[in-house]
This record gives sequence, structure tokens and C-alpha cells, in this order.
Amino acid sequence: MTTFDIELVGKVGSMALINACHDDLDYNVIARISRRLEPGVIWVTSGATEIGRLDYIKRSGKELRGEPNDVKADYAAQGQSVLMRFYRQFTDSAVNLRQILVEHNHFNDEQKREHLKQLLLRCPAQNAVPIVNYNDPVNYEEVRKFEINALKRHNKHVVECVDNDETASQIACLVKPKNLVILTGTDGIYADKDDKSTLVKEIVGKDSYELIENVEYYQNFCDGASRKGANGARAKLEYIKEPLKNGTTVYIANSSYDLKDILNGKVPSTKIYAR
Repeated sequence: MTTFDIELVGKVGSMALINACHDDLDYNVIARISRRLEPGVIWVTSGATEIGRLDYIKRSGKELRGEPNDVKADYAAQGQSVLMRFYRQFTDSAVNLRQILVEHNHFNDEQKREHLKQLLLRCPAQNAVPIVNYNDPVNYEEVRKFEINALKRHNKHVVECVDNDETASQIACLVKPKNLVILTGTDGIYADKDDKSTLVKEIVGKDSYELIENVEYYQNFCDGASRKGANGARAKLEYIKEPLKNGTTVYIANSSYDLKDILNGKVPSTKIYAR
């Protein structure tokens, strides 16, 4: 019998948090997520950069100008405060919320990995929910690439945290959750991304070896991404392989659905697990 340290690690993507029609944060999505945040849940959130951009425009009437990396950092710093304000607003007031900003080096250094792991594992007993995001405000792309390349010269496997799909999967490797839910703007993985009737409802294997083979089979049908800088469904399936090997059940689902309904199979999603 597999034992798990955490009930759920969840992640929501940037575009899943944005109401494209109104060019604003989708308050319904963040409220729906927040109401399901309880001890035993670790939540990974994207969206700081885009939400910071929208907030800046709303307050200033214009976009920032400057070197792209600087602009991204400035938007992300502003967006972090907006995100946490709304997670706090809609989460049960009795629950302690904790913002945790991570970078690639927190996963590539053994001492930092252990420190992060213990920080996350202490939360349930303290009636706390961690809200995790990549630390974009202090991430300088050229330095990150230099550090990653240096690590690759000494290690076969290096965590890059190129997006929060990878971050969520790495956290799932740290804390061994029963479930990993990745919320997107679609209902899951499709055999044909242009045909919504081809939703893959389950990817199953009799053991982890067969399961990974089946995941790799469906990677062949994946291409494209929802936005510039995103890595799409193929990358999502790549990142979740290690959590799957640990016995975690993975759901790729639409952010318009309630977390409880996703886990109970009441709404469309792609459920990935070993029997």
C-alpha cells in the first residue's frame, strides 16, 4: 500500500486565471480554487507577470517600457501581491496562507531541497496552505542559464523550472502527494487538439513502467502551447512522469471546474494513474 505525505498538489496556469474577454483576472476561477484550499493542499500558481501587467495598466493607463527582462520582473513583483490578496480574500479565514517563492536552485541543491520539503510538510499540522510560485522578480535569465549550464556539466538530471508545470511536478516529487492536479484552459489531453471529442479521459498502466510507456504514446499527439513561453501539453506529460512513478495520480483538467468535482470524476478531465 502506497503511503502519501500530502493529499494534493495543484497548479493553475497563467491563462487559466485570465478572463480574456475583459482582459482582467478571472475572479470566479481564483475564488473557486481558494475555497478548496485546506491543510494538506499545496497550491502552485502562475499568473504573476500577466496579472501584474494588467494591474499596472489599470492604475497607470499604459504599459511599462524598457528591457524585456526588467519589465517582466517589475510586472511579476506587482502581480505577486495581487495574486496573494485574492487567494487570501477567498480562502477560509481560519486557514493560514503562506507565500513560497522558489527558484531552480532550490531543487538542484540537496540542502535547499530538504529545507523546502520540510517547510512544505510542516504546513498541514499548522493549519496552513502554501501558495508557491517561481520567483520571477529576482530571476535574471542570463544568470539562470549560466547556472543551469554549470549544473549540467556535473549532473545528468537538472531541474530548470522553465515553467510552473515543472515546478508543481518537482514539488510533487518532494512531498509525494496522493493527487497532482494541473489546471489549464482545456479539459485535458486530446488525441486531436482541434477535435474536442477526442479528449483522452484516462491514461492507465498496470504498473509504473507500462504507465510511462502509455504517457509517451500520448505525447506524440501533443503540440503547440496556449501562449508564448509556455511549453504545452507535451511538456506537461514529460514533467509528470516522476510523480507518476511515485504512485501519484495526475489530473489535467479545466480551471472552470471545481477541484472536488475533478477529483470525484464528475467533470471531463484526463486522469493518469497506475492500477
